[in-house]
Amino acid sequence: MGKTIVVKVGTSTLTGGKENLDIDYMADLVRQICQVSDEGHKVVLVTSGAIRSGMAALGLKPMLSLSEKQAAAAVGQSLLMHTYRELFARYGRQVGQILLTREDVEDRERFRNARQTFHQLFRWAVVPIVNENDTVSTDEIKFGDNDILAALTALVTDADLVILLSDVDGFYIKPPKRTPYLVHEIRELDDSVWQSAGKAGKFGTGGMVSKLRAAEITMNCGITMVLTNGRIPDVVPRIVKGERLGTKFVPIRNLPARKRWLAFAPRVKGQIVVNEGAKRSIIAQGSSLLPAGVVSVLGEFEAGDVVALADETGCQFAKGIVNHDSDEVRKVAGMRTDKVAKILGATRKPEVVHRDNLVVLLSNSNLSRGEPK
Repeated sequence: MGKTIVVKVGTSTLTGGKENLDIDYMADLVRQICQVSDEGHKVVLVTSGAIRSGMAALGLKPMLSLSEKQAAAAVGQSLLMHTYRELFARYGRQVGQILLTREDVEDRERFRNARQTFHQLFRWAVVPIVNENDTVSTDEIKFGDNDILAALTALVTDADLVILLSDVDGFYIKPPKRTPYLVHEIRELDDSVWQSAGKAGKFGTGGMVSKLRAAEITMNCGITMVLTNGRIPDVVPRIVKGERLGTKFVPIRNLPARKRWLAFAPRVKGQIVVNEGAKRSIIAQGSSLLPAGVVSVLGEFEAGDVVALADETGCQFAKGIVNHDSDEVRKVAGMRTDKVAKILGATRKPEVVHRDNLVVLLSNSNLSRGEPK
């Protein structure tokens, strides 16, 4: 059975370190994707290059302001897609453009709509080409989130494999006062890995931090991710066939589709602090969060919003969809379940967060450290 594969290519790889897009390289990448598609796999291409394409067309130089980058993207996006359309047409392939923003994956309904669009394109044997909507979105331009966009696209499409094509050979561990060395497999994002992350190149905007955050998503959701040099000959089909190239980030666990979305797509609206007993029950037994386990509530949220669960030290260990608004949770905090109906009404759900709408964040997650995504 064929796999669903997300291939992400960054600006530095598309340009080969130069100022303009390398059309010959793009043509070869398209050939590789078509070869893999012909072998029965479904491939999504997440591509950077809209801003760079627009800059080249307008004769602009780097170091643009945010508004200038957005305007350059408006010019370059159509040029970039035109190039891809012509290249894929050589192999009889149609392409479909999907421009995403963070909001498209944070909102559950828009997430489902995006998933349906991808699957319909797959049924038509169309290659989806994804980019962040640079003309209206600022996060990708500021921080280089196309790595994270690739991981979130993998969630939307239920992908089996993410391939990040970069201008480096893989991930290098950088021990203090020692020569960095390439690692071929990473099974845990421990402190030595995070501390080895560096800055982005001259024209790239992602750097290793965004690649690790992408790996954080895939590893926790049961999706394999490979980071490798995009200029290696036939790199995509070779990785799909299992050849060891670059660095493989091995999944830690699998999650059902709904909990994949819950764990990594939406930003939280508030935080519920729970006692140690509730935390232990949620992690060890997969229990729901009951009012008795609530210590305090931070922030304001409505019923149906996504909230973080934290212990009394402030460590976030889970996320969930809350059944009650923040004021209601404050009213019933610490109460036994049989007393909740008197406060909220007999028809209201007794759980603060039901187990089916709750996902535990593993200890190597930035979220569990309380760090922003």
